[in-house]
Amino acid sequence: MKIAVVGGGSTYTPELVSGLTRLDVDDVVLEDVDPQRRDVVGGMARRMLARQGYEGRLEVTGDLDAAVADAAFVLIQIRVGGQETRLRDETLPLACGCIGQETTGAGGFAKAMRTVPVVLQIAERVRALAKPDAWIVDFTNPVGIVTRALLDDGHRAVGLCNVAIGFQRRFAAWLNVEPARVVVDQVGLNHLTWVRQVLLDGTDVLPALFAEHGDQLAEDIELPRRLLDELGAVPSYYLRYFYAHDAVLREQLEGEPRAAVVQKIEENLLEVYRDPSVDERPDLLMQRGGAYYSEAALGLISSLATGDSAVHEVDVRNGETLAGLAADDVVEVPARVGRHGTEPLPQPPLAPELLGLVQHVAAYERLTVRAALSRDPVDARKALLAHPLIGQVELVDGLLDRLVAEAVH
Repeated sequence: MKIAVVGGGSTYTPELVSGLTRLDVDDVVLEDVDPQRRDVVGGMARRMLARQGYEGRLEVTGDLDAAVADAAFVLIQIRVGGQETRLRDETLPLACGCIGQETTGAGGFAKAMRTVPVVLQIAERVRALAKPDAWIVDFTNPVGIVTRALLDDGHRAVGLCNVAIGFQRRFAAWLNVEPARVVVDQVGLNHLTWVRQVLLDGTDVLPALFAEHGDQLAEDIELPRRLLDELGAVPSYYLRYFYAHDAVLREQLEGEPRAAVVQKIEENLLEVYRDPSVDERPDLLMQRGGAYYSEAALGLISSLATGDSAVHEVDVRNGETLAGLAADDVVEVPARVGRHGTEPLPQPPLAPELLGLVQHVAAYERLTVRAALSRDPVDARKALLAHPLIGQVELVDGLLDRLVAEAVH
């Protein structure tokens, strides 16, 4: 089995490589357009695999066609424009009084405008050269929008985020059980989800977790405990941009952008990766974000390859899963995964206070895919106007001028 990683020069890659030997993979290709990054990260990956006794082939290349040729799985983890564009996405919206975040709101829109066309170009090469039944696993943000674009274009694709597996590992530790026994019933859209149940061997233990650890959960996502109790659910930390908008905006105006922090971490990580004596995943990687990414990605690939029907949190077509959303919307839900693909677990309807926000953002995501493909400023304005963190004509006009004008003209 061959796995190709597009964006293999990412500092995330050692997190992924650390688990590869658990799969029956004899051919791994790391592709990246940045020759320096791919050489540094590729060297680190090669040392890690050697330490683990990997007997297959590892190739590091800048040739996309060679990378995806005959691949059974293609993981896409790219950042178009690098950290410099992330910094812009997170800072320029602030001048308009909008939150700056790389996947949510104005910054997420700008990233989608840059990213969707590039990912679709990559996917076309996968369609032409990979195995006929190859899967594209997208870890590229904004995952929901990118996955929707891939599915709209007819690709065999599934989106993946690490938020749910982070919750799963935390809950399993609190329950003192193996993570595989815990299913996190997290539902909504990518980066707009709520945990409504935590199933331990099929039994919901979320009330018990609330009783014992509710204060810690609230503290971790920086939202009031009262809100969690009233919702009867645990919001992902991305909901803070909606539920505590003004507080987050003040923090961003006064503090250092996350992009700047991540850029420093990446520089330090690349320096560590250059050390020929380092052949283990460094602890610093956990500060980068993307914790348990390898566990999520490799678990999903394993289920798609073996048909074990394990449950994974994925981004897929809604179908009839969440009432109130269109069948072609892309939702993030737990699903049983096998060789045939994904089968979302049945879900009760979202409560009105959750559904309203999900419908709002789902409309924005639909419009953003349209704008990313049409490059029409009118489509772009409609998308921004539909987003609940923006939604005003004056803000929309200012954002287009400051942030994404060059992407749509």
